[in-house]
Amino acid sequence: MSVEKINTLIVGAGQAGIAMSEHLSLMGVPHIVLERSRIAERWRSERWDSLVANGPAWHDRFPGLAFDDVSPDSFQPKERMAKYFEDYVHMLNAPVRTGVDVIHVARHIGRPGFRVTTSAGVFEAINVVAATGPFQRPSYPKIIPDNEKIQQIHSSAYKNPAQLAQGAVLVVGAGASGAQIAQELKKAGKMVYLSVGQHYRPPRAYRGRDYCWWLGTLGLWDEVKIKPRKEHVAFAVSGYEGGKTIDFRRLAQMGITLVGTTTCWKGGVIEFDAGLAKHIAEGDQAYFDVLRLADAYIEQNGLPFPPEPEAWTLLPDPDCLKDPILSVDCATAGISTVLWATGFKFDFSWLKVAAFDEQGMPVHKRGISAESGIYFLGLPNLVNRASSFIYGVWHDAKYIADHIVIQNGYRCYEKS
Repeated sequence: MSVEKINTLIVGAGQAGIAMSEHLSLMGVPHIVLERSRIAERWRSERWDSLVANGPAWHDRFPGLAFDDVSPDSFQPKERMAKYFEDYVHMLNAPVRTGVDVIHVARHIGRPGFRVTTSAGVFEAINVVAATGPFQRPSYPKIIPDNEKIQQIHSSAYKNPAQLAQGAVLVVGAGASGAQIAQELKKAGKMVYLSVGQHYRPPRAYRGRDYCWWLGTLGLWDEVKIKPRKEHVAFAVSGYEGGKTIDFRRLAQMGITLVGTTTCWKGGVIEFDAGLAKHIAEGDQAYFDVLRLADAYIEQNGLPFPPEPEAWTLLPDPDCLKDPILSVDCATAGISTVLWATGFKFDFSWLKVAAFDEQGMPVHKRGISAESGIYFLGLPNLVNRASSFIYGVWHDAKYIADHIVIQNGYRCYEKS
């Protein structure tokens, strides 16, 4: 069997893998990018039809290529985002091979590098970069038995309202995905319940600047001056409907019924915790914290940004917030579908290397793993909160590329 040898093998041709390829090319490192499907496949087939980017076009891109056909302040639909990354690969002439599934990666014994078994044959690489991103395996709690007569679907498999069974829907998850899907279903005429747990709810924009601008200006991408955040908290900001602040009171005014965290299923009855008001209050606090920081920055720097007093006013609490619903009988309420917008788990089962802890989580520092020659890119908080976003992954990739070049230099060293 023929074996193809390469210095660095990148697994995944989404935003992380493409960013990695760009930096390695600039540094002259021979590499190949393997993608099991198409370039930016998750944008294409693993998201709902109406999805748009969470950041504006001026921000959600790489430095080397701007969107030339849209307003910089617009939020691009998923098809345009997929085309952007495809265009970027063509611009770079990046060595991407699609339709190749990486099955197994293991370290060589007695010599450097790794043996990489794929659907297209065997590769040998000195370095392997896992650039498969944060959205690897759909994750949701196994609360409702599979044999119950209720449709269960994860947000990654949802496409549009017509896909769901007749009847009401419980959307579980209060991040960008859950909030957007709940609104879409309500507009389609569905009766919608939205299960709201812990979340981080910033303003979409304030005083004429998008939240992405405030993240950079206030140092919030880098998390130097803010309190540590709880892990796995939903990030409730999106570009849906041209970019509006996610406001759960406004969703309630639309007719969406808010409930607390979904906790259990008992004979057709879904139960929720009593923490809805607490979760909403914590989200409000995060929102107002950003406004305060922004106002202080504007005053300190003498910026001529117009005041926005209406941003400080909350809508009245809806009945479902003042008197929380703790359980719903699905038959009585007509709930036929539970849509889980509860995120994803990692799946590195193909990496048979010593780069994980007892819980199977990657052990790394800034993407440099505990296993020499293995790197991770695109994971949440790899370096900071920007790491799993388009903006952040490009800069993280540069750091890892620098490290690969340095390590390659050590391997080439010969004592004179």
